[in-house]
Amino acid sequence: MPYRDELVLNQLQPMPATTTVVTTSNWQEGLPVLCGATVILRELRTSDAASLFAMLTTAEVSRFISPPPSTVEGFERFITWTRRQRAAGAYACFAVTVNDVAIGIFQVRQLEPGFATAEWGFAIGSAFWGTGIFEESADLVLEFAFDTIGVHRMEARASIRNGRGNGALRKLGAVQEGTLRKSFYRNGEYHDQALWTILDEDWRASSAPLPRTVEKVH
Repeated sequence: MPYRDELVLNQLQPMPATTTVVTTSNWQEGLPVLCGATVILRELRTSDAASLFAMLTTAEVSRFISPPPSTVEGFERFITWTRRQRAAGAYACFAVTVNDVAIGIFQVRQLEPGFATAEWGFAIGSAFWGTGIFEESADLVLEFAFDTIGVHRMEARASIRNGRGNGALRKLGAVQEGTLRKSFYRNGEYHDQALWTILDEDWRASSAPLPRTVEKVH
């Protein structure tokens, strides 16, 4: 996660909106609700903190991601931080929900002003691995990034040791452009990461997306 709890504890003001170029008229005011066949992606709520803590702090989930908050209260601060970053136009974070229970998150953050290049990351509770929820959620987030925000190049980084994560990105049609050597520090050691990219034109030329609707809620 592009988030550090110890920094937010000392942060008194959100990031100024003037630091980024506004690319759309409404997502910064509130994220749309993205409806798939089996999942709904929506903005995080403070009430999601407990379920996200249970889902994302297990050893198998947290092994290859930046350390998640270590308490429910930490997740509550994270959720507040995501809203400030969204209002600033620098970042969007969706809760992946089943029956309105948050089971994971998808994040998109700008790597340059205006969001032409962005990075995405994701974490799903292990009980939902292999169910198709990741692929459905990823398709919804890619549509949002390319069609709503206006991203041209989407990047993702995954530890070389994370076979499941790299396989999922490959299945989505991402291209591995290289290896970032010793670029991720976790549990006392540095890991190599694979750099994966999806371009907007490649995504638009790919097979038809999954059935879904997008409900604008502001």
